[in-house]
Amino acid sequence: MSAAPVIRTASGTGTASGTGTETARTFAALRGQLHSAAEEFAGGPDALEDILLGMVDDVDRAVREPLEIFPVCHHSPASALAMARRLREKRPKVVYLELCEDMAPLLTELRNCRLPVAVQAFASDIDGFPPDWAPLSVVAPITEASAEYQAVAYALDTPGVELVLVDRSSDHVFQWDARRPADAAAPGDDAQGDGAGIEPEAALHGEAVGVEIGDLRPRFAELEEHLLRHGKVRHWSEWWHQYVEVPLGDGDHDTYRQVMFLIGSLFRRLAPGDGDRVRVDEDRERYMWTRMREHLAATGTDPADCLYVCGAFHAASRVEEFGVHGADGFEISPRTATTWQYGLIPSSHAAIEAQFGLASGSVSIAAAQWAKNLRRTRVKPYRLEGQAGTKKASEKKIPAGTAATPAAIPAPDPDRTSAEDRLSGFLRRPPVLDTLDEAELLGWSVDVVRAARRNGYLASTADAIAVFETSILLAGMRDRARPTPYDFQDAAVTCIEKDGVPGRRDVRRIVENMMGGDRIGRVGYEALPPLARDVHDRLAPLELDLQQRGVRRALLDMASRPELRACSDVLWMLRRLMPHGAARPIMGERRLGERSVQESWDLALGTQQRALIELGYEGVSLEQVLEQRLRRTAHGARATTAEVLAAVEDATLYLGGRRLADELGNRALEVLAGERTVDGAPEVLRRVRGLLAYYRTAEPVLPPWIESFVRTGYAHYCTLLPTAFQDEDATTGQVAAMLGFLFSMEGLALSLGCDRTQLELAVAQSHPKDPAKTALLWAAQVQLGTLSRQELRARCDELLASPLVVPSYPRYLSGFVHALEPVPGLADVVVEAVSNAFGRLPDAVLLPWLPVLITTLRSNAGDLAPLLIREAGRIFPARLPALDTWIPPWRRPPAAPRVARPGPAAAAPRGTALLPAHPATCDALAELLGCTEEWAPAGGPPPGATGAALLSAHPGTCDALARLLGCDEPWAPAGAAPRPPSLTDRHPDTAHAVAALLADR
Repeated sequence: MSAAPVIRTASGTGTASGTGTETARTFAALRGQLHSAAEEFAGGPDALEDILLGMVDDVDRAVREPLEIFPVCHHSPASALAMARRLREKRPKVVYLELCEDMAPLLTELRNCRLPVAVQAFASDIDGFPPDWAPLSVVAPITEASAEYQAVAYALDTPGVELVLVDRSSDHVFQWDARRPADAAAPGDDAQGDGAGIEPEAALHGEAVGVEIGDLRPRFAELEEHLLRHGKVRHWSEWWHQYVEVPLGDGDHDTYRQVMFLIGSLFRRLAPGDGDRVRVDEDRERYMWTRMREHLAATGTDPADCLYVCGAFHAASRVEEFGVHGADGFEISPRTATTWQYGLIPSSHAAIEAQFGLASGSVSIAAAQWAKNLRRTRVKPYRLEGQAGTKKASEKKIPAGTAATPAAIPAPDPDRTSAEDRLSGFLRRPPVLDTLDEAELLGWSVDVVRAARRNGYLASTADAIAVFETSILLAGMRDRARPTPYDFQDAAVTCIEKDGVPGRRDVRRIVENMMGGDRIGRVGYEALPPLARDVHDRLAPLELDLQQRGVRRALLDMASRPELRACSDVLWMLRRLMPHGAARPIMGERRLGERSVQESWDLALGTQQRALIELGYEGVSLEQVLEQRLRRTAHGARATTAEVLAAVEDATLYLGGRRLADELGNRALEVLAGERTVDGAPEVLRRVRGLLAYYRTAEPVLPPWIESFVRTGYAHYCTLLPTAFQDEDATTGQVAAMLGFLFSMEGLALSLGCDRTQLELAVAQSHPKDPAKTALLWAAQVQLGTLSRQELRARCDELLASPLVVPSYPRYLSGFVHALEPVPGLADVVVEAVSNAFGRLPDAVLLPWLPVLITTLRSNAGDLAPLLIREAGRIFPARLPALDTWIPPWRRPPAAPRVARPGPAAAAPRGTALLPAHPATCDALAELLGCTEEWAPAGGPPPGATGAALLSAHPGTCDALARLLGCDEPWAPAGAAPRPPSLTDRHPDTAHAVAALLADR
């Protein structure tokens, strides 16, 4: 590893901003110790000596800067405690804070929120960045146990104090961002391995870029691994708590600053010396020092009255622009034309841990450590007036510049210089071993067992004792006299969580909640954007506290309370605009032409507050945002016809009126005319049918755009039909949707001037090779009349008769099922085709073929299967016993064609001679028919003739009766002796059946 550059002065190893002999003399003892250590470990002065002595130079340079630099670590209780002490001691007039300078107006709204919250800059319409970066989002989370919040609270509530944000703007964050590939880590997540099992609250920040105030972590992987291994800890958060937080908790101001400078210099000098991240870090430092010098020059403020709060990593800077006397050659690039929106969003401990790569529960433990430090040191922290969720002690405001000397804070020694060497003594001092606080550890052990029992664990007093003893044992194994919260957490997991997790939370999560839990912030009503406030005002009739987290059930009875219809409109728009779960309907629906009288909703607007706030960045009302999104969708570069029609439907459902719907409908017409594929044909067919049905019932006349759409779509799909039949990429469902559009819209299209010949030519020019599309083409030909149903049945029989085609028969059936979309009248033919397959194929062929048929129909025509099932239910018998005698309709013999009665010269049919030859049978039939009166037809028998003479006068009726009775054998001619017994005597059941049949007819 090459040595980092060290700034040399005329007096030897020093700093460029130092003062010669005094600079070299300040840390002379420390330099001697490190020089001797380098010779002992490296065998002589080399790169190691340069690094060690360079660290001292960085500390010396930062300490002697006239503008006091206050180094901090991200959400560190030790930094927050030292900051509160220093602010009360020095009372600076100007506080320079490392935070995006364009976020300054939002900080006054922190008093209307409950911490933790995050300051956010958001941009959805970008100008100057690649379009695929949108939306852009930058967040800076703030907790009460952080040094930056102490500085903000002091500056905002102390008269005469100015707070100046000096870090790069949100626009420059993305200007300087090299934008790593999508699969690369996001800023601050280079150590995601620390945390495992991210909770849903971790998504409160979304995919925003995090701005870290006090990023202090080794960027040299081997160094971090070395520290964790020798520190006997699992992750970086535990190492920092054990070896930095606890020792610095009682340190004085100078010791704190010098130690933080030293750590920042160490991590900086051992970080990789190239890459975009180093360039961005140095540009940020140049940016901040340039802004501070500009402010000092503009206001004439004395640097001694200022305080610069920044991360320790940036405090140990070696850029030429460092300090109030640094170079002025850095040019700040102008911002892009992107319009940024600013607001406060809720944050949480889990969200901060997930975004910045901290261990799970570390921020909660830090909050508990902060409260403990306040009780122990009795330091009064700064809190904003009216801050939600806190109890601010009454305190008399002290004007800026007046020193305060509380009893708990000793007055500073005026004879002591700020550059006094405190590092030598701190590094030589042996670690202070805290004595075991048995009462605290015992309370932890009892509380964790109680919490575990509430979560379903079979924990007992013995487990509490085991956790207590194991915590002490683990601390001793890790060279710690006092168990840390991390030791206690490991002990609780070992002793309580034995086999599994019976409830929703494991023991590790239970310990985190016990130490303080995942505190979730909330943005107050006054700090919300106008749209969010408007939503809460419009939903006020529901009488629900929608600011609270969790799910709230809303019941809307619009029949008895018509004013709730406005609330229903708002809820349906929220469901359309916000993430799933923010507004979820339980009962009721909204479709074209339908409105529910009663509705039930589950609302989680408090949980989804971030999404509601970001919605407010896009407009001042829900209607405006929805209209903008619909237009953006419709006019997008990759918008499809189906998407634009969906926008038309949403505009009709949620916004009402015809203006926007007609505008989007004309856009759908333009998109349809420019499409060259049929990918969206099924969705286009479904939405056009719905819109047509709505307009036909709700409007006196159809809108002009939809008439043009039908006319253009008819010609468009006729043109694409032959290509789609042959295109391998076009699915059967898409081609079926095209045919469905053509056939279902044919009447309207022809009335608007379209020509049916175009469709007939398109079908005639189609020559598919795929079996499913071939079956679909046959169905289209049946619909057009160029193919009869009998011919279609014959083709299906030929397919089953060919052994080579049988394996692909399921694909033909799939095409037939898809044909039900354009030609629903073929349902009986499809049922016949499936039934013939099951009836004719042998088991050796049918059993392997059956799974293929089922999967093909399910995957390709699942939505059309109900129509097929209903048709099968109509054809097949409803009861199982009737199945034995049931004859399928397609197997019944066709009815005999009606023939003209032969003339007198023609020979009489057999039935005509049969019935006169058996007068007894004729009389019986006549009696059954109720013909007891005498007949005398012209040229017929004389009056008084019997039924035989009656029937012989009507040969057509005699022939029908003979066929019904099955009398096909020859009979004696007229005048022959009758055959006893009579036919009705021998077949009485047949005679009754004939009578019943004739009665039914």
